[in-house]
Amino acid sequence: MSTRPEQTLSNQICHSLYSATNAMVRAYRPLLEPLDLTYPQYLVMLALWEADGIAVKELVRQTRFDSGSLTPILKRLEQKGLIERKRSQSDERQRVIQLTQAGRNKQREAQSVPELFYCRTGMTAEQAMTIKELTETLYQHLAMLEPVES
Repeated sequence: MSTRPEQTLSNQICHSLYSATNAMVRAYRPLLEPLDLTYPQYLVMLALWEADGIAVKELVRQTRFDSGSLTPILKRLEQKGLIERKRSQSDERQRVIQLTQAGRNKQREAQSVPELFYCRTGMTAEQAMTIKELTETLYQHLAMLEPVES
Protein backbone atom coordinates (compact mmCIF):
# COMPACT_ATOMS: atom_id res chain seq x y z
CA MET A 1 0.00 0.00 0.00
CA SER A 2 1.46 3.36 -0.95
CA THR A 3 1.06 6.31 1.36
CA ARG A 4 0.37 9.76 0.02
CA PRO A 5 2.96 12.36 1.19
CA GLU A 6 0.32 14.36 3.08
CA GLN A 7 -0.48 11.23 5.11
CA THR A 8 3.04 10.55 6.35
CA LEU A 9 3.95 11.28 9.94
CA SER A 10 7.08 13.16 8.91
CA ASN A 11 4.97 15.70 6.99
CA GLN A 12 2.57 16.50 9.83
CA ILE A 13 2.82 19.99 11.35
CA CYS A 14 0.97 18.75 14.41
CA HIS A 15 3.63 16.10 15.07
CA SER A 16 6.47 18.62 14.86
CA LEU A 17 4.67 21.07 17.16
CA TYR A 18 3.70 18.33 19.62
CA SER A 19 7.26 16.96 19.74
CA ALA A 20 8.78 20.44 20.07
CA THR A 21 6.36 21.34 22.86
CA ASN A 22 7.20 18.21 24.82
CA ALA A 23 10.94 18.82 24.35
CA MET A 24 10.49 22.44 25.41
CA VAL A 25 8.67 21.49 28.62
CA ARG A 26 11.44 18.98 29.40
CA ALA A 27 14.08 21.69 28.76
CA TYR A 28 12.33 24.04 31.19
CA ARG A 29 12.13 21.42 33.95
CA PRO A 30 15.69 21.80 35.31
CA LEU A 31 15.38 25.59 35.11
CA LEU A 32 12.13 25.64 37.09
CA GLU A 33 12.95 22.91 39.60
CA PRO A 34 14.99 25.23 41.88
CA LEU A 35 11.98 27.60 41.88
CA ASP A 36 9.63 24.75 42.85
CA LEU A 37 7.46 25.52 39.81
CA THR A 38 6.08 23.32 37.08
CA TYR A 39 5.92 24.67 33.54
CA PRO A 40 2.14 25.40 33.73
CA GLN A 41 2.64 27.12 37.10
CA TYR A 42 5.44 29.19 35.57
CA LEU A 43 3.13 30.33 32.77
CA VAL A 44 0.52 31.42 35.31
CA MET A 45 3.14 33.26 37.33
CA LEU A 46 4.41 35.02 34.19
CA ALA A 47 0.86 36.25 33.53
CA LEU A 48 0.47 37.45 37.13
CA TRP A 49 3.85 39.18 37.17
CA GLU A 50 2.61 41.08 34.14
CA ALA A 51 -0.81 41.94 35.61
CA ASP A 52 -1.41 41.19 39.29
CA GLY A 53 -4.91 41.16 40.75
CA ILE A 54 -6.76 39.86 37.71
CA ALA A 55 -9.93 37.84 37.45
CA VAL A 56 -9.70 34.12 36.79
CA LYS A 57 -11.57 34.68 33.52
CA GLU A 58 -8.81 37.06 32.36
CA LEU A 59 -6.14 34.62 33.50
CA VAL A 60 -7.83 31.91 31.39
CA ARG A 61 -7.65 34.26 28.41
CA GLN A 62 -4.02 35.18 28.96
CA THR A 63 -2.66 31.70 29.69
CA ARG A 64 -5.01 29.92 27.26
CA PHE A 65 -5.66 27.24 29.87
CA ASP A 66 -9.28 26.20 30.21
CA SER A 67 -10.75 26.88 33.64
CA GLY A 68 -10.77 23.16 34.47
CA SER A 69 -7.00 23.01 33.96
CA LEU A 70 -6.30 26.37 35.58
CA THR A 71 -8.13 25.70 38.86
CA PRO A 72 -5.78 22.95 40.14
CA ILE A 73 -2.76 25.03 39.10
CA LEU A 74 -4.09 27.97 41.12
CA LYS A 75 -4.77 25.71 44.11
CA ARG A 76 -1.17 24.46 44.06
CA LEU A 77 0.22 28.00 43.75
CA GLU A 78 -1.96 29.04 46.68
CA GLN A 79 -0.73 26.06 48.74
CA LYS A 80 2.83 27.18 47.98
CA GLY A 81 1.96 30.63 49.33
CA LEU A 82 2.58 32.40 46.01
CA ILE A 83 -0.95 33.63 45.30
CA GLU A 84 -4.24 34.35 47.02
CA ARG A 85 -7.64 33.71 45.48
CA LYS A 86 -10.10 36.36 46.61
CA ARG A 87 -13.62 37.38 45.75
CA SER A 88 -13.92 40.39 43.47
CA GLN A 89 -15.15 43.48 45.29
CA SER A 90 -17.16 44.56 42.25
CA ASP A 91 -18.68 41.11 41.55
CA GLU A 92 -18.84 38.52 44.34
CA ARG A 93 -19.23 35.72 41.76
CA GLN A 94 -15.77 36.32 40.34
CA ARG A 95 -12.44 35.28 41.80
CA VAL A 96 -9.44 37.59 41.60
CA ILE A 97 -5.92 36.22 41.76
CA GLN A 98 -3.32 38.25 43.63
CA LEU A 99 0.35 37.60 44.18
CA THR A 100 1.58 37.33 47.73
CA GLN A 101 4.90 38.88 48.72
CA ALA A 102 6.46 35.44 48.18
CA GLY A 103 4.93 35.38 44.68
CA ARG A 104 6.38 38.78 43.88
CA ASN A 105 9.77 37.68 45.25
CA LYS A 106 9.66 34.59 43.02
CA GLN A 107 9.87 36.91 39.99
CA ARG A 108 13.39 37.97 41.00
CA GLU A 109 14.38 34.31 41.45
CA ALA A 110 13.02 33.50 37.97
CA GLN A 111 14.55 36.40 36.07
CA SER A 112 17.31 34.27 34.50
CA VAL A 113 14.93 31.54 33.25
CA PRO A 114 14.10 33.08 29.83
CA GLU A 115 17.74 33.68 28.93
CA LEU A 116 18.83 30.24 30.16
CA PHE A 117 16.07 28.62 28.12
CA TYR A 118 16.90 30.69 25.04
CA CYS A 119 20.52 29.51 25.25
CA ARG A 120 19.28 25.90 25.17
CA THR A 121 17.37 26.40 21.92
CA GLY A 122 20.41 26.92 19.71
CA MET A 123 18.41 29.39 17.62
CA THR A 124 19.13 32.94 16.59
CA ALA A 125 16.86 35.69 17.89
CA GLU A 126 15.38 36.02 14.40
CA GLN A 127 14.59 32.30 14.20
CA ALA A 128 12.96 32.39 17.64
CA MET A 129 10.80 35.38 16.67
CA THR A 130 9.80 33.71 13.39
CA ILE A 131 8.67 30.59 15.25
CA LYS A 132 6.79 32.71 17.80
CA GLU A 133 5.02 34.69 15.05
CA LEU A 134 4.14 31.62 12.99
CA THR A 135 2.81 29.63 15.95
CA GLU A 136 0.80 32.65 17.12
CA THR A 137 -0.73 32.97 13.65
CA LEU A 138 -1.53 29.27 13.64
CA TYR A 139 -3.11 29.55 17.09
CA GLN A 140 -5.24 32.54 16.08
CA HIS A 141 -6.55 30.76 12.97
CA LEU A 142 -7.31 27.54 14.82
CA ALA A 143 -8.88 29.36 17.78
CA MET A 144 -11.41 30.92 15.41
CA LEU A 145 -12.65 27.41 14.60
CA GLU A 146 -13.46 26.65 18.26
CA PRO A 147 -17.02 27.12 19.51
CA VAL A 148 -17.48 30.26 21.60
CA GLU A 149 -18.17 29.60 25.29
CA SER A 150 -20.97 31.53 26.88
